Amino acid sequence: MIAGVDEVGRGPLAGPVVAAAVILDIEIPGIKDSKKMTAKNRALLAEKIKTHALAFAYGRAEVDEIDCLNIHHATLLAMQRAIEALPIQPSKVWIDGLYVPQVTPACEAVVKGDSLIYQISAASILAKVYRDAELTEMDTVYPGYGFAAHKGYGTKQHQRALQALGPCPIHRKSFNLTFPSEV
Repeated sequence: MIAGVDEVGRGPLAGPVVAAAVILDIEIPGIKDSKKMTAKNRALLAEKIKTHALAFAYGRAEVDEIDCLNIHHATLLAMQRAIEALPIQPSKVWIDGLYVPQVTPACEAVVKGDSLIYQISAASILAKVYRDAELTEMDTVYPGYGFAAHKGYGTKQHQRALQALGPCPIHRKSFNLTFPSEV
């Protein structure tokens, strides 16, 4: 009963940070670090993971929490919420990265865990698909920023939109949202 946990959304200028926790005791072919997959493959595998997982859950920290706590502590909060939301409590939790949230059961940080540990890879896929879908939806709520294309990351397109439109409610105020005029 080992859970894998990973997050997505530490680096973007907009949107929440989202963590997923998953307990998966079978191997599903194709699971690997979500950053090394196409969006289509991630979506297909996310459905298989949700179908075959013993348990999975999401946790998130909203933009106001990121601005208040900082991105590091907000990420740990999202991870904590994902672990605590699992309907089955695991005996151990493997977390991608250097730091672990303060939760029971015991957690172990694994650097590059999303490439090394199957359960963390599965969690990375769930978190990425979940957050990407939300940012795609935000593209219709806040048109002009291009959220469907860049998912809140600081691309040149996003930087130009910020210069033209200013920040919207899902932009992180604590992040530097000013850019040189040549962007």
